[in-house]
Amino acid sequence: MTDIVPPSAEEMRAIVEAHLGLEGPLLPILHAMQDTFGYVPDDAVALIAEALNQTQAEIHGTISFYHDFRRAPAGRHVLRICRAEACQSMGGARLAADTLDRLGVDWHGTTANGAVTVEPVYCLGLCACAPAAMIDGRVAGRLDSAAMGELLQEAGA
Repeated sequence: MTDIVPPSAEEMRAIVEAHLGLEGPLLPILHAMQDTFGYVPDDAVALIAEALNQTQAEIHGTISFYHDFRRAPAGRHVLRICRAEACQSMGGARLAADTLDRLGVDWHGTTANGAVTVEPVYCLGLCACAPAAMIDGRVAGRLDSAAMGELLQEAGA
């Protein structure tokens, strides 16, 4: 995996300042950070906290509460595996465990070659097609080990 150059303080500060005039700017700032850098850099927390007159713990709490915010760069592809009840009842737990084992990662982990980051999601709205997953915004339903293998192969994992 190539080394990721962390964003500069100036880049992060510009994002914060661009959103300060908004009502309730924290979530828009966090989304802008992630949209720009692919994750919310640790160094951004202190900048955001100072600008919003909040504690760093409050900013960390918000980041950790929302599952879509990342604390580290993602791989080239993001695989989200549904963890909701319908998918679990149709073999989703086994599919998820097998996929994580196959890739040698845990939830939120990225494969050694940087190809795939695996994240849990708690419903894709494909309950009738369980188990389901989404890769790079493309949903796939009625997955089994072979179908998951094809998705992973396409992603270069």
